Amino acid sequence: MRMRPTLSWTPTEELSPGTTDLEPVADALSSGGVLVLSGAGISTESGIPDYRGEGGSLSRHTPMTYQDFTADAQARRRYWARSHLGWRTFGRARPNDGHRAVAAFERHGMLSGVITQNVDGLHQAAGSEGVVELHGNLGRVVCLSCGTLSPRRELARRLEEANEGFAPVAAAINPDGDADLTDEQVGDFRVVPCTVCGGVLKPDVVFFGEAVPPERVEHCRALVREASTLLVLGSSLTVMSGLRFVRQAAQAGRPVLIVNRDPTRGDRHAVTRIALPLGAALTTLAGRLGIPVDDGDARTG
Repeated sequence: MRMRPTLSWTPTEELSPGTTDLEPVADALSSGGVLVLSGAGISTESGIPDYRGEGGSLSRHTPMTYQDFTADAQARRRYWARSHLGWRTFGRARPNDGHRAVAAFERHGMLSGVITQNVDGLHQAAGSEGVVELHGNLGRVVCLSCGTLSPRRELARRLEEANEGFAPVAAAINPDGDADLTDEQVGDFRVVPCTVCGGVLKPDVVFFGEAVPPERVEHCRALVREASTLLVLGSSLTVMSGLRFVRQAAQAGRPVLIVNRDPTRGDRHAVTRIALPLGAALTTLAGRLGIPVDDGDARTG
């Protein structure tokens, strides 16, 4: 039986307040072979909120768990009503300076790869290639019965047709694309089935309480083994899915560098934590290294 997921973390020891010195990151990028591990904090400047930072959504919202989604039809109704509304905002998000800087570092051969815990697709939209989406992507939908994958935009169209006039005002949008709605606002929202087999549809993301596919984990572990440095961007590292790679890198003697405004669960394993806003920090790094960062959005639609 699986335990409820870890949603919060409280330091049991006094942690460093962090530094503003970007030199260790600049040195690592100059040497190449840097593996990026990104979290929700890199997407906040794109309008997608963080889970655990200041004003993070966990202060008011418990994400859907895999167990609840698969066991309870009413839970699925609530999820899809909230997610359908949230997608109208989430799906319009565009890459920010942080995403574009990471793509620029990759283009200039400084990175060995990018692992993201985010489900927003913004690294790819900024031009990064070969991104490992640890927790999947909200832009895809999977059938739990037949495994058919389909685009989220196709499901959005079907849900619009099945729920004409559904337009409640959400209290907030969360990092998982879920909107805060009351049961009254959800009302009799209609969920649509798989067009192939009539089965239950789920976003192609790893819910809280659900295991990351083992082959994906092993791919990430291989990337950590091959990297010269692990650079963590905007993750509190509260959940083990990301923290395990920090621990692996540290145990193998790979330097771990963290850029995150708040303390993280991985700080004890890191050489340093730079407590700066990500967009500004990464743009500054690019300038210091003489690397141009695209002004626009590489997304084509």
